[in-house]
Amino acid sequence: MSHRQSSRRQFIGHASALGVVALISARPARATPAAMKTAINDVVKGAPVRAGRVKLDIPPLVENGNTVPLTVSVDSPMTAEQHVVSIHIFNEKNPQPNVGNFYLGPRAGRAQVATRMRLADTQTITAIAKLSDGSFWSATTDVIVTLAACTEEAY
Repeated sequence: MSHRQSSRRQFIGHASALGVVALISARPARATPAAMKTAINDVVKGAPVRAGRVKLDIPPLVENGNTVPLTVSVDSPMTAEQHVVSIHIFNEKNPQPNVGNFYLGPRAGRAQVATRMRLADTQTITAIAKLSDGSFWSATTDVIVTLAACTEEAY
């Protein structure tokens, strides 16, 4: 076998090995409660988060985690002086802990957002609202999922 053939085989072998590594590292990591806590801190930047003023409406028991409806509403007059600036939704077990960021202003009329999300497993969901005075308010709920979404087999 010539040196040229050997080099080509070595190159293909190394390239294949790197391709496998790239595939493995490209898979989304599963979030953890610690990752959710870090994601929340990235939003609130160390400010205190108080419980209350936020209502998180999501079914407590979900048969199929592929499409779970949820609504977040915040007790706010939505005036120029007092309004919700943003609403953030977090979960602890999906590939990304920060699943939704919604930005509002006084012209929104009411502080409410509705969406659907995928849930990989039974987990805690947290919604945090930032108000125009800079305060943060939250609601947290646990959701039991009987048929998970976002599993590794789905990728």
